[in-house]
Amino acid sequence: MTLLMILAPLFALVLMTLIIGIVLASRRTPLLLGGKVREQDISLRQPNWPAPALQAGFSFQNQFELPVLFYVLTILAIIAKHADFLFVVLAWIFVLTRIAHAYVHCTNNNLQYRGAFFAIGALVLMIMWLIFIVKIMLGLP
Repeated sequence: MTLLMILAPLFALVLMTLIIGIVLASRRTPLLLGGKVREQDISLRQPNWPAPALQAGFSFQNQFELPVLFYVLTILAIIAKHADFLFVVLAWIFVLTRIAHAYVHCTNNNLQYRGAFFAIGALVLMIMWLIFIVKIMLGLP
């Protein structure tokens, strides 16, 4: 596997996080500038935003939770030279579930779909970690 093939899913996830940040800013800024939300009502992270702004905010925050384990694993897999074809396939599955999760979170926020995408992604990431741990602990290529 080339470095680009290994890093492509990571780059996609970073790009998605940046896009959600832009969506978040586009939802919050007009509310503040238009006086619909007062600074003192949100300055200490009070959830006093309208639902669409809260959804984007929570979705953005989610990108710094479970995906952090993915970023660390990708870096470790590169360093340990354990980023093979299976790793890249599983990485793309994880990233696609994160994109679907974020899309649902920022749009209709259907908890059934959002939960399913989260669970599938978490399971895939768990499998990726278990494979990596076994390979390292047993000294496998």
